[in-house]
Amino acid sequence: MAEQNTQQDLREILQIRRDKLKALQDAGMNPFEITRYDVTHHAQEVKDNFDALEGQTVSLGGRLMSKRGMGKVSFCDLQDKSGRIQIYARRDEMDEEAYNRFKKYDIGDIVGVRGEVFRTQKGEMSIRAHEITLLSKSLQPLPEKFHGLTDKELRYRQRYVDLIMNPESKRNFEIRSKFVAFLRRYLDNLGFMEVETPVLSPIAGGANARPFITHHNTLDIDMYMRIATELHLKRLIVGGMERVYEVGRIFRNEGMDTKHNPEFTTCELYQAFTNLDGMMDILEGILTGAAKEILGTYQVTWMGHDIDLTPSWQRVTMADAVKNVTGADFMACIGDADRGVELARSVGVDMDGVPHTWGNALYETFDQKVEETLIQPTFITMYPVEVSPLAKRSPAQPELTERYEMFICGCEMGNAFSELNDPIDQYQRFKAQAEKRANGDDEADMMDEDFVLALEYGMPPTGGLGFGIDRCAMMLCGTDSIRDVILFPTMKPLNGVKDENGVNKTESEAPKTEPEKIDFSKVEIEPLFKDFVDFETFSKSDFRAVKVLACEAVPKSKKLLKFTLDDGTGENRTILSGIHAYYEPEELVGKTCIAITNLPPRPMMGIDSCGMLISAVHHEEGEEKLHLLMVDDHIPAGAKLY
Repeated sequence: MAEQNTQQDLREILQIRRDKLKALQDAGMNPFEITRYDVTHHAQEVKDNFDALEGQTVSLGGRLMSKRGMGKVSFCDLQDKSGRIQIYARRDEMDEEAYNRFKKYDIGDIVGVRGEVFRTQKGEMSIRAHEITLLSKSLQPLPEKFHGLTDKELRYRQRYVDLIMNPESKRNFEIRSKFVAFLRRYLDNLGFMEVETPVLSPIAGGANARPFITHHNTLDIDMYMRIATELHLKRLIVGGMERVYEVGRIFRNEGMDTKHNPEFTTCELYQAFTNLDGMMDILEGILTGAAKEILGTYQVTWMGHDIDLTPSWQRVTMADAVKNVTGADFMACIGDADRGVELARSVGVDMDGVPHTWGNALYETFDQKVEETLIQPTFITMYPVEVSPLAKRSPAQPELTERYEMFICGCEMGNAFSELNDPIDQYQRFKAQAEKRANGDDEADMMDEDFVLALEYGMPPTGGLGFGIDRCAMMLCGTDSIRDVILFPTMKPLNGVKDENGVNKTESEAPKTEPEKIDFSKVEIEPLFKDFVDFETFSKSDFRAVKVLACEAVPKSKKLLKFTLDDGTGENRTILSGIHAYYEPEELVGKTCIAITNLPPRPMMGIDSCGMLISAVHHEEGEEKLHLLMVDDHIPAGAKLY
């Protein structure tokens, strides 16, 4: 009933606002016909320079965010790009008709105000209005004053409203913009040249990722949206541009979670005649310098940790990092695949589905056991050649490459190489990647013979670095979700997608006017078990309602999702489930599910899965269908099923 009343109230508000607009238009005062308003000052500028501006006439433009009074004297808050300032309007100090029109303006309307800077009797810096001009009529009401726009998903879908209502959201994007500006200035001062390389290419290369595919009608060929800028930038190094960088959009047709969006922004840079050490110095300089300039400090808080960005970050080899955390000494068996795999398994590493080589065993041990422990800024160096197809081998240890990744709070923040410039070695590595792709690995690199040809002309020793702008912005803003630093993040459509797109057409929270008619005629059900289970055995299984607090894709796994669950005990529970083919992580956050909670922990991809989420599985025409069992959100976490 309350919801019906709310909807009725909203309809009335919408109609009233449209009626007000029509009355203005009928009176020849259509606000949408105004093309310009001269703004001389902004709200914060007036406050910062109040003593100099007091008594002077200024003009401001902005949005009405509140109104008080409405008799002979009215107060309202005007919000512009810099902040808010109070507007003081008196009927006897304005044209009476203009004042009466102003009284009918709504919160959310955009107005121009010309008036005198003064301080009220209560001491508040304000503008004494002489003229108030309606510049744009808001036909939609803003969210309720005290609760604002708090629904996270709605904030991402309606960023325009989010920016109006939430100053912290606007601050995030100001910090991001300042970071990109600092980055460009820093690299320009080092003699780098900013360039632009193709977004569309006949080959997707430079990273292990699944690309988006599009079609060029004139050439009648399929093309790929870039998954990295690396190979084109290194062609420029071959051509004699010794220091180049690009800040550009990257597109990867992969899952979405709090740290990943299908399109994101990176900076890649390449410098001739330097190596890995030079790339470490640059990344450290960019992040420490940006923090000091933008935030005024090297100390930041991110993901619940206090981070110290003071220069001179730790630098440690991958093998040493693994030994420090697990005790496993991979350098004692370097190059021995059997001993390496055995050593990894001895410390609890899941090697299922991983090629059995020494390098892969070292990398999986780091990935599953060490990465999450790297809270403070740390450069991890000397990666195995198996996972570094574009990096130069170490002259002293050919099983390793001169590569680093930098980690903060267990998150990779940057990836750099002493770049491979041997065309014969590069060709062999491309060939190995192409074989993986032919065997079904759609994230493996494609063969790029033109890039090999470029290397045959000669590329000098070169250092290369790539890092994500979004993740750096997350750290500087102190936010845990990439969607808080991307103005318009990718979202699942509310009303489904067109048939011809050839993708999952499931609607997301779309309102239904009548019950959906479901065809079960093609459903194939497994036979029921014939063996009975006694009640005492069955009763030992503890089925509980659980709330999904967070959900993300498990790195290096195409199937697993990692759920952080509220099971009612006050301690978060982690369960892994192989349902990524059916759900994206983002759509499960906040849902209420059913889990068995008294199963022993089971290690999966180096993570202990403590229980099992319940799904319903059947087949239709030979294809498996799965639905995660989700129940009424009114059921509290920890509720026991009988």
